[in-house]
Amino acid sequence: MLIGTAQITLYAPWVHSLKEKRMVVNSLLAKVQNQFHMSAAEIDCQDVHQTIVIGIACVAGTAALADSVIDHAVNFIESSTEAEITDVLKEIR
Repeated sequence: MLIGTAQITLYAPWVHSLKEKRMVVNSLLAKVQNQFHMSAAEIDCQDVHQTIVIGIACVAGTAALADSVIDHAVNFIESSTEAEITDVLKEIR
């Protein structure tokens, strides 16, 4: 059993309040969880208006499958929001 994780940092220049950011984050997390049935949460920079850091995790039988699921989730996040992905850190254990 392998665990694939990713830390995805996004930049949302139009967000000007934490309430606005929370709406964007909650929508994005719900979409990822519904589409991929994986764990997803905001993991850092909760007090920074325009920076969103999301962590996702999945369990897979092979490293290739875990990598594929993480890649598909990152591509889905990129297509589901106007925010720009600035960094992705992947790890498979």
